Amino acid sequence: MTWKNPENNEIADVLQTAKKIAVVGLSDKPDRTSYQISKAMQDVGYKIIPVNPAIDAVLGEKAYDSLSDIEESIDIINVFRRSEFLLDVANDVLQTNCKVFWAQQGVVNEEAYKLLKENDFTVIMDLCIKVAHAVLPRN
Repeated sequence: MTWKNPENNEIADVLQTAKKIAVVGLSDKPDRTSYQISKAMQDVGYKIIPVNPAIDAVLGEKAYDSLSDIEESIDIINVFRRSEFLLDVANDVLQTNCKVFWAQQGVVNEEAYKLLKENDFTVIMDLCIKVAHAVLPRN
């Protein structure tokens, strides 16, 4: 199975209906891409849920060690980890109540894609969530 992102209208729908984004690998360093993208998404109204065992909090939100520690509902899981770690993250994602997996620009893993698609996930890879939010039309 070769990975393929959903059509732009489906991605736009995901962004329009989502309210909470768990960010795996979110750094507390303002010069890091994960911080900048998450801050931008927070600034346009999304609740950011940091997932990083190395920090206590970032962007005014409590950080969680893992996805399984999050008790509230999650609409999108946005991943800032290298491609070789995506399968491990995908296995963790299966234990959540979320059905949207989003890997940032430059991050792709065919095995993770296959596993998630077999479990009825919307999978978006190699696409910056901030850029998609900025360019895709909203209803």
